[in-house]
Amino acid sequence: MPTPNPTLTAIFDAERTLRAEERALLKTAPAELQALLRTAVEEAKALADRREATLRLERLADLCAQVLGSEMVDALIAILDDDEASVRVQAAEALVDVGFERYAELARGFERAAADGRRTTALQELPWVLVEIAEPSARGLIARLLAHPDVEVVASAVEALAELGDAAAIADLEPLRDDERPIELDDEDGDEALATLGDLVEESIAALQGEQD
Repeated sequence: MPTPNPTLTAIFDAERTLRAEERALLKTAPAELQALLRTAVEEAKALADRREATLRLERLADLCAQVLGSEMVDALIAILDDDEASVRVQAAEALVDVGFERYAELARGFERAAADGRRTTALQELPWVLVEIAEPSARGLIARLLAHPDVEVVASAVEALAELGDAAAIADLEPLRDDERPIELDDEDGDEALATLGDLVEESIAALQGEQD
């Protein structure tokens, strides 16, 4: 019998321990567990060591998605509001999972984030979470972001509405046809090119009109 590789053995042992500890943690009383995870997210977000922050936030995204309650949706949105792409991916996937299982919780969390308006990185990502789930109320929720003062948030909402394919969104987009705020768009070669928000709106309306034909 071959000698076990010590590195692989250590990895398997660590994974076994991780799973056992996670099961034990998730048995904590709901209110206590929510408070614990919320505090852990706040602490991770405050870390100066970005590698450690990333490690913790990616793990916390998975944990928060497994716990019921509005506070956990808010915690996931806080994680989504991060500069690190891998953290945003984990948080977005976790929010999609929550949305498929508990859409009302996600929708209310989206509404709270939109009303607050400060987590602009998360607000650029959240429309795409709703597009992935594609519930009937997605258009109305995403359209709320069209009035946001951050042009990148608005641009993300415009693109998400076009992707969603609901022609009713044309009426939401019409007031922005002549918006001259500058944005960057990817051209056909994948390079960034300067344009205006109005240009993006025109393209999106044309795409939605094409869906009607």
